[in-house]
Amino acid sequence: QVQLVESGGGLVQAGGSLRLSCAASGRIFSSYAMGWFRQAPGKEREFVAAIDWSGTFYADSVKGRFIVSRDNAKNTVNLQMNSLKPEDTAVYYCVVRSSTYESSRPSEYDYWGQGTQVTVSS
Repeated sequence: QVQLVESGGGLVQAGGSLRLSCAASGRIFSSYAMGWFRQAPGKEREFVAAIDWSGTFYADSVKGRFIVSRDNAKNTVNLQMNSLKPEDTAVYYCVVRSSTYESSRPSEYDYWGQGTQVTVSS
């Protein structure tokens, strides 16, 4: 069984930065795609960023501001969030897909963390 535990969420002013981390335990292969989704109140869950064997992928709304990275030796995936905006406010979820390829579809990820709240004040 795979478990994902996120950390690093919190309250920040617009223009600030936060770094989210996710520690994975269990049967995780370094070739699996990992990433982040988010869900704001009253909205559907949306893709934020992912990393797989071929590179990194971002939603247009965060491109140029967020950076996703991973440490295979530690089974962690991180999300560096810069130039944060109030519309980035959401619960952020770490995800793992049992595939070498990333996807922007929530249904194609097999494992989810419990989520961490990010609030950006204006």
